[in-house]
Amino acid sequence: MELKLQRNIFTEKTTIGTLSINGKPECFILEDKDRGLDDSMTLENINKLKVYSQTAIPYGRYEVIITYSPKFKKQLPLLVSVKGYEGIRIHVGNKDADTHGCLLPGNKHSMDFVSESTLAFNTLFEKLKLAKNAGEKIFISVVK
Repeated sequence: MELKLQRNIFTEKTTIGTLSINGKPECFILEDKDRGLDDSMTLENINKLKVYSQTAIPYGRYEVIITYSPKFKKQLPLLVSVKGYEGIRIHVGNKDADTHGCLLPGNKHSMDFVSESTLAFNTLFEKLKLAKNAGEKIFISVVK
């Protein structure tokens, strides 16, 4: 399964993009501010530009697995090997204070905010679980 996160709204606090699955639009994603990080950069350069808990993950392609989150105490999607980051998940949330680098799905958006996050997450997560149970690998490409 191929997910694509096309970032297209950039503010001083957040980034909002459109998530598609195998080319079909799925939902919006709210992230922290895009500071131009790219997975081709060195870890040292990423760490120089990154502001902890206020910076979107680097552009790139990542495997997505489903694992238990001790913080949320349930199974959640986890992005693997995000340079300069640990524990990047897709989970419910509405605003930049909820992200800490993670991806927050929503069915609607406004300035620095996504709404209907639980509904968007549940719909997305069911599709991810079906792919996983069918033995498919899941990848997400974050692009501009």
